[in-house]
Amino acid sequence: MATFITYIVLDVHNNTIAVAVAESGLRKEVRDYGTIANTLAALKKLISKLARSGHELRFCYEAGPCGYGIQRQIAAAGHECIVVAPSLIPKKPGDRIKTDRRDANDLAKLHRAGELTAVWVPDQAHEAIRDLVRARLAA
Repeated sequence: MATFITYIVLDVHNNTIAVAVAESGLRKEVRDYGTIANTLAALKKLISKLARSGHELRFCYEAGPCGYGIQRQIAAAGHECIVVAPSLIPKKPGDRIKTDRRDANDLAKLHRAGELTAVWVPDQAHEAIRDLVRARLAA
């Protein structure tokens, strides 16, 4: 029996998260799921709603100032989640118009094609040590 995979891309900002969904299969269309609040409760609700389909869920989002809390919550729910460095995302030359929806849809296509490179996500202990070292250097 074939496993159906749903690729979910999150374009994360301070207050909102734009969501795009791509089903497995090259000819399937990427659809804009909408925008949710950037809260743990809203993310938990999104995960439970998408998990009802019975498909394997694979999440992805760009690394940024919001940290790795989203990745940890998705992994704790039992789903795969990769974090991608913005500098490692393939871009077309001359592609200068950026909107949250367009970014999420383009990332969903790349995630489904397997063309994104994941970065290492530190656990909470590594992150605490990193913060301590940065604070010490700043002092």
